[in-house]
Amino acid sequence: MGNPKGFMEVQRKEAGYRPVEQRVKDYAEVEKRLSESEIKEQASRCMDCGIPFCHGAGCPLNNLAPEWNDLVYSGHWKEALDILCSTNNFPEFTGRVCPAPCESACTVGINGDPVAIRQIETAIIEKGFQEGYFRPRPPAKKTGFKVAVIGSGPAGLATADILNKCGHSVTVFEKDIYAGGLLRYGIPDFKLDKGIVQRRINLMAEEGITFETSVNAGIDISAKFLMKRFDVICLTGGSKEPRDIKAPGRELDGIHFAMDFLWQQNCRVSGEPLNGKELTAAGKNVVVIGGGDTGSDCVGTSRRQDALSITQIEIMPKPPEGRHESTPWPLFPYMLKTSSSHKEGCERMWNILTKSFEGKDGKVSKINAVKVEWETDKNGRPVKMKEIPGSEFTLKAELVLLAMGFTGPEKEGLLSQFNVEFDGRGNVKVDEKSMSSRQGVFATGDIVSGPSLVVRAIAAGRKLAESVDEYLQKK
Repeated sequence: MGNPKGFMEVQRKEAGYRPVEQRVKDYAEVEKRLSESEIKEQASRCMDCGIPFCHGAGCPLNNLAPEWNDLVYSGHWKEALDILCSTNNFPEFTGRVCPAPCESACTVGINGDPVAIRQIETAIIEKGFQEGYFRPRPPAKKTGFKVAVIGSGPAGLATADILNKCGHSVTVFEKDIYAGGLLRYGIPDFKLDKGIVQRRINLMAEEGITFETSVNAGIDISAKFLMKRFDVICLTGGSKEPRDIKAPGRELDGIHFAMDFLWQQNCRVSGEPLNGKELTAAGKNVVVIGGGDTGSDCVGTSRRQDALSITQIEIMPKPPEGRHESTPWPLFPYMLKTSSSHKEGCERMWNILTKSFEGKDGKVSKINAVKVEWETDKNGRPVKMKEIPGSEFTLKAELVLLAMGFTGPEKEGLLSQFNVEFDGRGNVKVDEKSMSSRQGVFATGDIVSGPSLVVRAIAAGRKLAESVDEYLQKK
């Protein structure tokens, strides 16, 4: 590496966040950026470790972090960008929203702070756009094959990008007004500015990809229509069926799925019309059920909408402050995660089971809950739950947001029309080449794996594109 002693001489530096009192008043990105000189300094911390677990065990995309870290330290930004984009179609997305499993596998992190890989990744891609390194590069030759990609989330966009580069004519169908899927409508603007998403969509369109938005495949167009007009169909619609809660009072007004709440706010920021009843946390006691990233996004959005109070409850135990022994290096650690939204103000509670909802005039007003305890297995993971007698309590709640994950893809509509098979978990069943039970119909991303990370969706899209290109070449 450029500085063989960098990991010993330089301390890890975080870019940090904008002040809380400032950022809760808008929806601009909360994370700041390190300067170019600071990024070079952080890149010098990458050591000549011999076996770089960061891009092997850590990154689903196998990003070549040591190579572009060395180039950044030496000031060769264009070469670093080329290497970064050789494995990752959208570093501007992963650099903002990825939990960085690469850093969890960093060798420097065994007995110190890992290299700031995610921040360096973001700096490289933004440098590329700033310096004009990105220009539309349509394929020089077209194959004559037509491919339909259903869904424009990270898996769909990665699939479309690669297949377009292979020379196939690609059309992406998206049911919403703008392309981007989860990136645009699921992730709040304060984590991922939608101008960043649109910038990439515009570039892909200039390279020859057709985006058909406001088209709900399965309703506006049928499976039969698609099969007639395209040589291959790629299903990348994601896992959108939210997990519900079965508790008395669930029918009360004011209890909503988290994604409906987040979708509306993203539409407000983009100036899009809201479909259905307006959801807002303004002046309300908000309870978020679910302790994951989606729940955290609800906390940050509720804070910006001037909620009266925000409580996030989770049925599982509180994770440990440090890496749990069941997830040793280089595994992604099981440990407590405190997001920028949590730091903006909310009460977090673990080991809480929702028993019922109560309300007045058909509207929810409180939650009845009870504390629970868990039996653990030999690795310390919770396996069996039981209620603690006498621990019942109530929480005020005029708005309840259900952020308990997703159970699988929407099966009515396009999937039922294609008559594809599903696996035991209710996801689309595919073979080793990502083809479904229907000839010529492929699938990948959350629709196959269940809910996962953006970085895994991009990796899945790249793999699918490789299989589709091989299939078309044989054809």
